[in-house]
Amino acid sequence: MTLDELNNSTVEAAEAFFAQTCAAKRWVTKMQEQRPYANKPNVLQRAKDNWQDMGREDFLQAFDAHPMIGDISSLREKYASTKAMASNEQDGARQADEATLMALQKLNLAYKEKHGFIFIICASGLDAHTMLKEIEQRIDNTTATEISNASDEQIKITILRILRGLSDE
Repeated sequence: MTLDELNNSTVEAAEAFFAQTCAAKRWVTKMQEQRPYANKPNVLQRAKDNWQDMGREDFLQAFDAHPMIGDISSLREKYASTKAMASNEQDGARQADEATLMALQKLNLAYKEKHGFIFIICASGLDAHTMLKEIEQRIDNTTATEISNASDEQIKITILRILRGLSDE
């Protein structure tokens, strides 16, 4: 979608575009309502600013839309609407050996049990061993710290998805 198309699309189409980048409904609504955007940097800045206005429930809603790192089957099943923008986000996990994937899955389950949501990391460009080290370092944090960490990672993911979704033409 071009910026012009986004700016001139229906409310429903604009919300559908933004929902592919982040599943927090309140954020999606704000992004749609703030159209038209002057340029891509304007969209990205509003995305960041609006994310800063979100609260715990919005963060958890966004986190819930993510597949578990290392669970490739859930990439195909859960939230298929984000497939186009999220398809390459876990390439590093796809290429991991079985032991690393099992360790990621085990720690992700423990992380979810402790914090109430899956481990969120902007996985683009990261290999499975790097993601495993990150979850090992973060799992013992407080849940409040992890909501903050995951929120920071979520906006990175959202920005990448917006950039992927907006064409230059």
